[in-house]
Amino acid sequence: MELDAETREWRSYWTLDPTVTFLNHGSFGAAPIPVLQQQQAFRQQLEADPVQFFIDALEPLLDSARATLAAFVGANPEQLAFVPNATTGVNTVLRSLPVQPGDEILVTNHEYNACRNAVDAVAQYTGATVVVATVPFPLSVDEATATEHIVAAVMAQVTPRTQLVLIDHITSQTALIMPIGTLIQQLQQRGIDTLVDGAHAPGMVPLALEELGAAYYTGNCHKWLCAPKGCAFLWARADRRDRLRPLVISHGANAPRSERSRFHLEFDWTGTHDPTPYLCLPTALQWMASLLSGGWAELMAHNHQRAIAVRQSLCHQFQIAPPCPDALVGAMAVVPLPDRVPPDLQQQLYRQHRIQVPVIPWEQMSWLLRLSAQIYNTDADYDQLAAALQPWMPG
Repeated sequence: MELDAETREWRSYWTLDPTVTFLNHGSFGAAPIPVLQQQQAFRQQLEADPVQFFIDALEPLLDSARATLAAFVGANPEQLAFVPNATTGVNTVLRSLPVQPGDEILVTNHEYNACRNAVDAVAQYTGATVVVATVPFPLSVDEATATEHIVAAVMAQVTPRTQLVLIDHITSQTALIMPIGTLIQQLQQRGIDTLVDGAHAPGMVPLALEELGAAYYTGNCHKWLCAPKGCAFLWARADRRDRLRPLVISHGANAPRSERSRFHLEFDWTGTHDPTPYLCLPTALQWMASLLSGGWAELMAHNHQRAIAVRQSLCHQFQIAPPCPDALVGAMAVVPLPDRVPPDLQQQLYRQHRIQVPVIPWEQMSWLLRLSAQIYNTDADYDQLAAALQPWMPG
C-alpha cells in the first residue's frame, strides 16, 4: 500500500502534544480538530437556546447520527441506543437481566477490569456465580488452531446454569481479536445469550451486527472512530431490545407518545447532559473516511499492517515469537517484555522519553507492552520506542 502519511503530516489534524510520542490511541482515542470544531458548533447551538435545543432539535439530530452509525456497523437504527461508553453499555445489560441465585455469568480471564467488576457486583447482589474461562495466551500457533483453543476454553465452562456470556470482541490487556462469530453461534445452539464488549472494535475491524447475531453488543465511538469522549452505543437483537432499561430512569418511562419506541424514549433522554459527542459522530465517520482514497477499509488495513510490522520488529529485537497470529491482531498489538524490565517502565518511558505507551501486567508473563497504530503515527514514533527499550533487549 502506497501511503504518503509522513509527508502529509496527519498529526497536524490532532491537538496531541507535539512533545509526546503518542502510541496509546487505544486507551481513550483522540478526536481530530474538525470533529472538535463540529462539537463546539453544536455546543454553541445548545447554549444559544437550551430549551429549543433539547425539546425541538435534539431528537432529529440523534436520529440522524444514529442512522449514520447504524449504516456503519450494519445494524437497524431501531435497535441502537447511544450511551456514554462501553462500560455503561455492559452495566446496562447486566442490570436489565433477571439474574437469579444459582445462575452463572461466564467471562474470560481477558475481560476488561471495569466490566469484570460490574459482573462481580451483579453476582453479589443477585446470588449468581461468576465463572471464568481461562483463554491461553500467548497463542503462538496458526489462526485456525488459536481459534480452536479460544473456543474450546470458553465452551468448556458452559453449564446448564449459564445465563449469559460476556466476552470482549478485542481484549484490552492482550489486544486479541476474539472469534466471537464462532462463539456466538455455538452459544446460541445451547440457548445462551452473548453480551459482546466491543469497546475497541468500531473503526478497528469491520462490523455487521445484524449478521453477527449476538444478543447484545456495545462499542465505543471515541476510540478508533475518533468521536469526542463520551460517545458509545448499545445494540440489542430485535427479540432482546425491549428487555433493556437505561441505568437512569427518566421522563421516557411514562412519556405518552406512540410514534417513538419506548427503547428510544428512555435511552435518548436520561436527564440533562451534553449530547454533542453523539451528534458529532457523522462528522467523525465522514472525516476519517476521507483521509485515504479507500475510505474506512483502507484506513483499518493501514493501521493493522502498521501494528503487525511494529510488533514483528520489536519481537525480533527481543528475540521472541509474536504472541498470537497476525489475523488475531487489529490496530493494537502487544509485545511480551522480559522479566528484567522495571515495574515502573511505563512511567520511565514517559518521564525520560516522553513516550505514551501502556505496559500491562499479565498473568504468567510479567509485562505486555501494548502499542497502538493510528494514521497519525509515523515510523519515527516507533523507532523512538525501540531506542528507549534498547537497555532491556538481548545483547
